[in-house]
Amino acid sequence: MANIHDIIIIGGGPAGLSSGLYGSRAKLDVLIIEKGNFGGQMSTTAEVENYPGSIENATGPSLTERMRQQAEEFGTKFVKDEVVGVDFTGDIKVVKGKNEEYQGRTVIIATGAEPRLAGFKNEVELRARGVSYCATCDADFFEGLDVAVIGGGDSALTEAIYLTKFAESVTIIHRRDELRAAKSLQEKAFNNPKIKFIWNSVPVEARGEEIVEGLIIKNVKTGETSEIPVNGIFVFVGLDPITEVFRGHIEMDERGYIITDTEMRTNVEGVFAAGDVRQKTLRQVITAAADGAIAVIAAEEYINEKFK
Repeated sequence: MANIHDIIIIGGGPAGLSSGLYGSRAKLDVLIIEKGNFGGQMSTTAEVENYPGSIENATGPSLTERMRQQAEEFGTKFVKDEVVGVDFTGDIKVVKGKNEEYQGRTVIIATGAEPRLAGFKNEVELRARGVSYCATCDADFFEGLDVAVIGGGDSALTEAIYLTKFAESVTIIHRRDELRAAKSLQEKAFNNPKIKFIWNSVPVEARGEEIVEGLIIKNVKTGETSEIPVNGIFVFVGLDPITEVFRGHIEMDERGYIITDTEMRTNVEGVFAAGDVRQKTLRQVITAAADGAIAVIAAEEYINEKFK
């Protein structure tokens, strides 16, 4: 008979790792399934300045590793697998991976979100050939070169500032005439001599055959187009939830975010969601970690009522 876990956590980002820690500390049998690198979006972030207790110059990867080790020390089990299907209809939930099938009394969905495409011509064709969605991953490829950053939120400015450690110049292109990022980040960006701004503009087309050689942009007010010579284009225009495998099994909103109550309960008994994957107003490491803790408390309560 297959091992039945108390909690199966799908996703190893801050929400999943927080769930693992809280579940294992409560002496529950906890399994985290992650298909890629642990940490989710956090693992690709250069600096994590707004997570309480982060040491000076804390990076996403370093915080990820500390979270993972802490969960593991309390007994959380980890497996690398890609979830391709689920069956939430019975009392025992079934999670189908590419490698094997897993069974659990409860499931916490913490699959997070992935970078959204900006939608300009050749964006997909030149991805990993000059078009990137992760400065931490790819900045060193652009040592001494000119790059563009698309976006005006916290992520765009954080990554733009990080890029200045490598690039000759960083041009931030934003569709509005003011930024949405935190004032502290704006101040850093405006004071950085390597960063310049192009306002009221959107990317239209990445130029280049094998690699990026330039970017055509359009002024949204005048309709005028122009080309800027850049070797890299970094896109930070938002996120889309990673929920396709759960479609039809659980209630979601029109954008694909999972709907929960304040205790992280979904519309299916014994199934919870935490972190960026759920419908919420703020998607940060701190809110993901909080969601993970709350989900485990609710899951433990459900297990005690249903199975004990």
